[in-house]
Amino acid sequence: MPKLISLYIRNVMFGFALSGIFVGALMYFNIANLWHLVNSSSMGWVAALMLFMFNGIVFAGVQFGIAIMRIDEDDEPKGGMRQPLVADYQPIAIPVDEGRKPRR
Repeated sequence: MPKLISLYIRNVMFGFALSGIFVGALMYFNIANLWHLVNSSSMGWVAALMLFMFNGIVFAGVQFGIAIMRIDEDDEPKGGMRQPLVADYQPIAIPVDEGRKPRR
């Protein structure tokens, strides 16, 4: 299996694990009275499942984005000339109109 695919699968699993912990904490601490709403409704399990799935998608995407941005790269340039560019600057004469007064 390619490294990128295995990296993606690991981060998706980790994101859904975080989602399970997050939704569990929401239910345990009864934030916004969610535990009562889920238990008192006949379709409360659907709401809890949707909360878990949508948070899992968000957490997995963020986790994968962080993992991709943390991939190390070599800071050395690839290709081109390895020697520094040395410029040989020469002064250039610029003609100036003597009859015109400078603006202030």
